[in-house]
Formats: sequence, structure tokens, C-alpha cells
Amino acid sequence: MSETKTALVTGANKGIGYGIAAGLGSLGYRVGVGARDAVRRETAVAQLRALGVDAFGVPLDVTDDRSVTDAAKLVERSTGHLDALVNNAGISGEMSPGWEQDPTTLDLEVIRTVVDTNVLGVVRVTNAMLPLLRRSASPRIVNVSSSVGSLAKQSDPHTDIGPIMAAHAPSKSFLNALTIRYARQFAGTHILVNAACPGMVATDFTGFHGPRTPAQGAAAPSRLATLPDSGPTGAFFDDEGVVPW
Repeated sequence: MSETKTALVTGANKGIGYGIAAGLGSLGYRVGVGARDAVRRETAVAQLRALGVDAFGVPLDVTDDRSVTDAAKLVERSTGHLDALVNNAGISGEMSPGWEQDPTTLDLEVIRTVVDTNVLGVVRVTNAMLPLLRRSASPRIVNVSSSVGSLAKQSDPHTDIGPIMAAHAPSKSFLNALTIRYARQFAGTHILVNAACPGMVATDFTGFHGPRTPAQGAAAPSRLATLPDSGPTGAFFDDEGVVPW
């Protein structure tokens, strides 16, 4: 098995995912750039290689079982193992111009679509990559979440949680709960599973509104992907430390 550590980042062709790929690549990881769009994926791979990153493209639609299975086979052929999986791919779903998702009028299909990507997609990819992660001495799984998924923050009347996002925010709460379950399942093993909040990052996801750059947003997920064996598991972090569930 190669001594070079390998990471797979989903939704890595742009924004925070690209930042995570670049950050891990700068640490010497070989990085799989998971993305649906072939042109954007290969453009990202070329840009990363220009930065000196050992990057390779992974065609990957997290909502498609066959695509995920094929992606796992590609990673196995390319590296034979996987040291870090960063589940970054995510969508917000349809929103009003004010970033509102009114729960009283929201189309149920929007919720299904968001959950399929943000939650079920994580399950599909994680379970497909588990055989490869188990071949690593120090496997790490990072789920990119959001502070809007924190039930503690959402239920605090003194905390500004921003606009009502009745599909996106609950999907991140679901993802957080799932992170805890995976961590408990792997308790006592070397597989560490955590959730990361990148903060409000200026990307096309946010309409390029936000005080943080993609590189800044990538900091917490990248740190969790490279934790030592003594590191935490089953927790939620941002740049400042632990985020309450």
C-alpha cells in the first residue's frame, strides 16, 4: 500500500470543497476531486496540479448509487486505500430572494431533494468508501455541516440564526445527528468522525455574501481530516472550537 495519504473531497470543483482539496494537497495528500460536472472537475484538477497538488478527478454524483459505486472503484484503482473522506457536497434548495424557506409553504419535493444530497448522499458515499478507509492506519471522516444545523443555537431566542431555512437547516441537523451515530458505531477504532462548520463563506452557494474566503472556510474541515489518533470523534467544530449540537 502506498505511503502517500489519500483524501477524497466531494463537491471539490469549487468553493469550500476546492479550498479543502487545496489545503490537504499542500500537506502532501493525494486528493480525489469529487464532482458531477466534468468540465469543472477537470478544470479544478488542472488548477490544483498547477499549485503542486497531486490531484485526480473522481466523477461523483452523491445522489446516484451507481455513480458512488463507480467512484469507490476508481479510488481503489488509483490508490488502493483512503485516509480521509470529506463529505462536502451540499445544496440549499430553492429559496426566496431573502434566503427564506417558509415551512408553511415549502414544496415537499424541495425537502426531499435537499435531504437526498445533504444527508443520504453522505451515507451513500461514506458506506461505499468504508472498505478503503478501513485499509488506512488513521482514517478520518469529516461531514461539512453548518451552524444553522445546531439545535442549541436554533432554539436559543437570543441567538440570531438568520432567515428561516426550513429545508437546508434541518438537513444539517440531520447530518449532525448522523455524524454522532457513525462516531459511536466506530468507537474504539481508529476511524474518527466529526462535523465541521466552515462559517459564512463567500461562494456561489451564498450568492458570494459572507466575510470568509473559501480558504478560511476550509480550515476547520481540513484540520479534522488530519487529526492525530488521539483526536476527538463525534463532535462538531468551527475555527474557534466546539459548536454545540
